[in-house]
Amino acid sequence: MQEASLAGAGVLINAAAYTHTSVALRDAISGSGALAVEVHLSNVHAREPFRHVSLIAPVCAGVICGFGPDSYGLGLDALARLMARRRAP
Repeated sequence: MQEASLAGAGVLINAAAYTHTSVALRDAISGSGALAVEVHLSNVHAREPFRHVSLIAPVCAGVICGFGPDSYGLGLDALARLMARRRAP
């Protein structure tokens, strides 16, 4: 996360189970200043209740879930658009 921030890069992240459990990951995203988009293959809201809570979503620019492998393409497209807006004068 720190290297992405220093390079001016964005991060597409599928944190899997760490999404729901890792305060350290949340702090790394928040502290880095890097633009991050959270992605999941499955619709986490259609799964077990504990998966409905993401510790990292509040420090990410957005969340995409439930579109299978297309979640990565959708997330990357969103990240690219957000990065372009950030760089625009």
